[in-house]
Amino acid sequence: MTPLRTAITTAAATLSEAGVDSPEHDARALAVHVLGLAKPSDLLMVDDLDEHQATAYEELVGRRAQRVPLQHLTGSVGFRYIELEVGPGVFVPRPETESVVQWAVDALQREGIANPLCVDLCTGSGTIAFALANEVPGAVVHAVERDADALDWTRRNAANRVKAGDPEVQLHLGSAEDALPELDGRLDLVISNPPYVATTEAHIPDPEVVDHDPGIALWAGEDGLDVIRLVEQAARRLLKPGGLLVVEHSDRQGTSAPALLEQAGGWTEVQDHKDYADRDRYVTARWTPA
Repeated sequence: MTPLRTAITTAAATLSEAGVDSPEHDARALAVHVLGLAKPSDLLMVDDLDEHQATAYEELVGRRAQRVPLQHLTGSVGFRYIELEVGPGVFVPRPETESVVQWAVDALQREGIANPLCVDLCTGSGTIAFALANEVPGAVVHAVERDADALDWTRRNAANRVKAGDPEVQLHLGSAEDALPELDGRLDLVISNPPYVATTEAHIPDPEVVDHDPGIALWAGEDGLDVIRLVEQAARRLLKPGGLLVVEHSDRQGTSAPALLEQAGGWTEVQDHKDYADRDRYVTARWTPA
């Protein structure tokens, strides 16, 4: 038998030495996973790991020290009020995107739209789409993803969310620029967390991102705005007059992303916003064609 507290302390030290940003959190999360517990606080009820559990835990800690994403090891990620399955082949949702969803939820409530019609472009695992369906009563949500491998994860999550009692989200394989022509001029909200890492910034993201997230979900040209441009073009086609756009961007695009919308024309109330860590994170605007 191995004392659980000792195992977690040793694991945290190993992960810290490997450069993992949150070694204590990850050490506890892996222990929760190995023990099949519901939440970290349940660790207080466990004294020891048996031989099988200790071996499994040590193996997972070793892989995490090699910078395999925590979520790939546990198979899931919590996002706002839902749990999503993730793994190789799909972008792992990040906490900063929660602020993007919060703005959308609040904005739709302020607008007072019954049964808002929404689309999540570049949906990945379905993170934003499923969160909106879960939190906005009556929302009709479409999720668009161009990568077939990622959409396999979206389908898996869709089945899980329906089982959990959420409304069904409509899934579509396709690119942002030509998505859903049958909905042109009808949408209340276009929301997106598109690829936004500049190819000149390959040295910036952590190994968990560069080595494990699919490249199709990361790279977006020399200025990182290539896909945001496509999202903007799609939004001006899809939104009804007065409809809302919210697009996540990198913390280095707090000026360039809003400028893109201003220069495109037709957008009013263009505003950039910070995430919960006080970093530039997303731009919002209202479609007001002449």
